[in-house]
Amino acid sequence: MSRDHRRLRVFQQADALVLTVDESTKRFPIEERFGLQFQIRRATVSVASNIVEGSARRSTAEYVSFLNISSGSAAEARYLIDLAARLALVTPGDAISLEAGYRELSAGLCALISALAGPSSPKP
Repeated sequence: MSRDHRRLRVFQQADALVLTVDESTKRFPIEERFGLQFQIRRATVSVASNIVEGSARRSTAEYVSFLNISSGSAAEARYLIDLAARLALVTPGDAISLEAGYRELSAGLCALISALAGPSSPKP
């Protein structure tokens, strides 16, 4: 069963955050290009990519598994953005906005996972 990931609010949020993070990390110093900049961008793309891959899986269990991976990547992205803010690599305004975006996205992923996993499954 293929699902249309483009119709999911969590995918739309994740996709928008990829673009915002890319813009926010363009100002990183050159020595961070293969360090923190790469890690942040990789984590943000992972969130959206796992939603897409999970949507293409046949079973609900596989779908939920990929959504859980996406949720973990969102948590990683939040941490890395917080770290970049503490290192003064992103502006405080960008950090606040991105953190709020990932907090909302994480809540949406948690709600979707819970809805798909059903009442008898442990909650993430």
